[in-house]
Amino acid sequence: MFDYDKWQEIFDTIRRHKLRTFLTALSVWWGIFMLVVLLGAGSGLRNSFEHNFRDDALNSIWVYTGQTSIAYEGLPAGRYMRFTNDDYDMLRNEVEGVDKLTGRYYLTGEYVVNYGNQSLSFDVRTVHPDHLYLENTIMTHGRFINQKDIDEIRKVCVLGDIIVEELFKEGQSPLGEYVQVKGVDYQVVGVFTDEGGENERRRIYLPITTAQRIDSGSERVHQLMLTVTDPTIEGSKAVEERVRQQMARLHQFDPADDQAIYIRNNMREYQQFQTVFNMIDGFLWFVGIGSIIAGVIGVSNIMLIIVKERTKEIGVRKAIGATPRSIIGMILLESVFLTGLAGYVGLLSGFGLVYGINSFMVANNIEVEFFYNPEVSFGAVLIALFILVLSGALAGLIPALQAARIQPIEAMKH
Repeated sequence: MFDYDKWQEIFDTIRRHKLRTFLTALSVWWGIFMLVVLLGAGSGLRNSFEHNFRDDALNSIWVYTGQTSIAYEGLPAGRYMRFTNDDYDMLRNEVEGVDKLTGRYYLTGEYVVNYGNQSLSFDVRTVHPDHLYLENTIMTHGRFINQKDIDEIRKVCVLGDIIVEELFKEGQSPLGEYVQVKGVDYQVVGVFTDEGGENERRRIYLPITTAQRIDSGSERVHQLMLTVTDPTIEGSKAVEERVRQQMARLHQFDPADDQAIYIRNNMREYQQFQTVFNMIDGFLWFVGIGSIIAGVIGVSNIMLIIVKERTKEIGVRKAIGATPRSIIGMILLESVFLTGLAGYVGLLSGFGLVYGINSFMVANNIEVEFFYNPEVSFGAVLIALFILVLSGALAGLIPALQAARIQPIEAMKH
């Protein structure tokens, strides 16, 4: 039930002590404001790292060649590893848990691409068909490289959409046209886009067997990538260990030699990042709640001063029949109102700053490497609101209990 007299007393106290009320509210406002801003900054940092994982399949494992550091079965240390098509076949046929698999062969020299009277330089990747899934490539026209291209060593290519914009006239379909890569003509069979950014969209994909035949005549493979059928950290670690064991058997190096080949497990790295950011989130909550507690202590001190100033008034109230419960309720109501109002304004200010920065960055197409799409979750908002109510009650509890213990006779003497 709305008690007009109580609210009139609260506003009268605020009017009589404007500066004191403002400084008290400012401490609460600052605590909630900093909590929201810190959470927004933490989410921006987390989102930036998760954004970096969007370009590759999360359940992927990347295998690179290295140099042995341990002598093994009469073979000396210092041997350089070299992948071939046999390694690709071994991973495909002998390693349990492998889903998608692709290799890369790096062309030598300049990647000059010619079409008509234009000559431009683009990045060229030579891959297997499953590369489509490893890089999360999105086909917009035509098709990606298929197994028939690999088996028949076809001279076909797939272009990024930015390459199409720069080489071909507006509205012209590149499908069926021929572009020249390092002096060799390749027929365009598809166009793709990629969420990894402009660099990923400025690439040309060729069949790996075609590049091997034309560029060096060898079966060299520089890098191998695969995805796992069990997309859990345990499943990916099991496949990673099988890959290392089979590679050690094929290339005759000690399985414990982590320098012979390097394996990057996306699932494991992603989990490590999540652990780090959970710790960062915990630290941010610790700092933010610490700021709120500082504000609550300020409110509590002010309420103690108010109780001391109103000792005679409280004594008169109790003398004419006011119960301790009503006295406690009066003090708590003023404390919760002051804390809640200041905290709510701080909450809105924090949200305004976080989402204002986000809107400005989106509107101006600004991307900061370690601050991407900052936001504050709805759950965090509910927690912040709960903290507001609880902190207001705690701030007024001790002064309210002290006020309830005031004896009328002692208050009148005061």
